[in-house]
Amino acid sequence: MPLSLYGRSLLTLLDYSPDEIRFLLKLSAKVKAEAKKGRILRRFQGKTLALLFEKRSTRTRCAFETAFGEEGGHPVFLSTADIQLGSKESLEDTARVLGRMFSAIQFRGFKQETAEVLAKYSQVPVYNGLTDLYHPTQALADLLTLEESFGDVKGKTLVFTGDGRNNVARSLMVICSKLGTNFTVITPAELNPDEELQKKCRSLASASGAIITVTSDINAVTGADALYTDVWTSMGEEDKKDERVKLLTPYQVNQKLMDKTGKKNTIFLHCLPAVKGEEVTADVIDGPQSKAWDQAENRKHTIKAVMLATLIK
Repeated sequence: MPLSLYGRSLLTLLDYSPDEIRFLLKLSAKVKAEAKKGRILRRFQGKTLALLFEKRSTRTRCAFETAFGEEGGHPVFLSTADIQLGSKESLEDTARVLGRMFSAIQFRGFKQETAEVLAKYSQVPVYNGLTDLYHPTQALADLLTLEESFGDVKGKTLVFTGDGRNNVARSLMVICSKLGTNFTVITPAELNPDEELQKKCRSLASASGAIITVTSDINAVTGADALYTDVWTSMGEEDKKDERVKLLTPYQVNQKLMDKTGKKNTIFLHCLPAVKGEEVTADVIDGPQSKAWDQAENRKHTIKAVMLATLIK
């Protein structure tokens, strides 16, 4: 029987099997090829998408709106200024109403629990566009970019430097552990990913053959096929900026660190937006080893693939 994800939500990639993730990546490559050929298929015609945003966005909002709209669907943007999101009306009631009016819901905000409640009570697919814990659509775009650069990602090594607790690092640890991609987080001990997630991912990695490493040693970049970083101060933690800059300056990705991998074909990855001069130097992110702009484009193709897989029978 062909693999089917119809009706599924994407809240975290922990809920998806390695085969299901590979299916989404393969479909992503297919829709990207369609886009490059200028094919217009209108597969979402007659469908509607609610876009709920507690946090600002460039890539996530643009990717969902253009991917859905170009396929003939109708996306509706709703910020906290537009909708009762747990204020005046319960979140459960909002979810029930949206589920009766929309084909699917995207949520980008703070609590993972909010996305879970929306999925439970709306009874339509809910897509996590980012929460404090997970960023699954970003991780899919990242692995598609790795595949485009190296082919099969099994056995390749992806190294993340910076805040190891953030949603991107956590989601990368999940997807790499499922696909057999070696994943190293280089971060100060006080910013390590939580032990529960590490335990889950190491269990998954034992089945896939991936090696999961968490260390504070910057020399662990040696042998990396890709170096990845993210902003040092996440949304909602702006009051910690000075503290994070002081703590994470030794983990900046610069050309010296890129060279330290010992591989001339090491690529640089960043989920954006970037603060050039902090987590990465301008010469690296704007240089020939950078795939950050491919990643940004791939957000759209992977998001379209997720919606096609879950909304079209």
